[in-house]
Amino acid sequence: MKRTIKDFDLDGKKVIIRCDLNVPIKDGIISDDTRIRASLRSIRYIIDNGGTAIILSHLGKIKEENDLEKNNLYPVSVRLSELLGVKVKFSNETRGDNLSNMVNSLNKGEVLLIQNTRYEDLDCKKESSCDMDLASYWASLGDIFINDAYGTCHRCHASNVGVGKLLPNGIGFLVMEEVSKLDSIMNEDSHPFVVIMGGAKVSDKIKVIDNLITKCDKLIIGGGMAYTFLKSKGYNIGTSLLDNESIDFCQDMLDRYGDKIILPIDTVVSNSMDSNDYRVCNIDDIHDNEMGLDIGPSSISLFIDNLKDAKRVIMNGPMGLFENDNYSKGTKAIYDYIVNNNIKCLVGGGDSVSSINKLSDSSKFYHVSTGGGATLEYLEGKILPGIGVINEK
Repeated sequence: MKRTIKDFDLDGKKVIIRCDLNVPIKDGIISDDTRIRASLRSIRYIIDNGGTAIILSHLGKIKEENDLEKNNLYPVSVRLSELLGVKVKFSNETRGDNLSNMVNSLNKGEVLLIQNTRYEDLDCKKESSCDMDLASYWASLGDIFINDAYGTCHRCHASNVGVGKLLPNGIGFLVMEEVSKLDSIMNEDSHPFVVIMGGAKVSDKIKVIDNLITKCDKLIIGGGMAYTFLKSKGYNIGTSLLDNESIDFCQDMLDRYGDKIILPIDTVVSNSMDSNDYRVCNIDDIHDNEMGLDIGPSSISLFIDNLKDAKRVIMNGPMGLFENDNYSKGTKAIYDYIVNNNIKCLVGGGDSVSSINKLSDSSKFYHVSTGGGATLEYLEGKILPGIGVINEK
């Protein structure tokens, strides 16, 4: 069992805590603060127990100088101050004398947010390549390292794995909850066990499907990835999303596990993702100039029939282009059925979180993961680097 934030005496200690504050920001306005809220419990625990919280987080990707301004973490420090009820100090530098002096002047119960760790990627990708000189500098700022950034646990970066190698370490409450919920639903022996896969590319989820197909009773496939499966069966999918490199994989899965795999039988199609002109058709009636953007009513009924009596469900990815109300009905219908029938359902991160925030109520689900890639890799059966570096009790 991994060491946790609760295993340390934090009184008088400077705690480097890696959080996932990678929130959507446009023109300095945060449109969804879910990840900030998810980090509050561990930060509060540190300052309530006499520690000083020194926060590391990334925001977006930094590939060129123009990315710096739009991925500045300062607006996050403002929102974090509001949610914590404590003034969060902010360092515009990721390292250097000014930052070191700020850290040295911190008192018990104070909080400091350091500028976007990926600012260091402008210099030979030092953050993303887990540069140990950079990790050593960050580690020198604190006494203890806590990894509470579940969304980046699948990355080997200087701010999680690097610092974790150099300081006494543990996981925070968010990572504890994520791992506990995933382990619980994966290791439970209740059936029927149904997996629902949606979203875009099949290739992103090949290893997840490989790992879960032998464990589940049904694999329901919707969203953009369904059209690659349909193409592998010989259907004309028009201009629908196609993952060409995964056609052979889809065909092999259908050959071996066709009795488990449930595909759409009708779809909502249009000439454009932005068009309000759409129609419902059977999957064998998609025109060359049309793309599938949601599952149709017959598919909704079929999917729900295969969810009846389900004891546990893992769902990753929406059933359609949920951002457009015209193509959100399939995703909403599945969420409504799961919630109304009290089915134990763990929902993967990424677009799934956004779709639930728009179409349902996350509190009605067994667990809604904050991590997209991390959850996928966990479901593949991998040891996540950001968790693997943490010492056992």
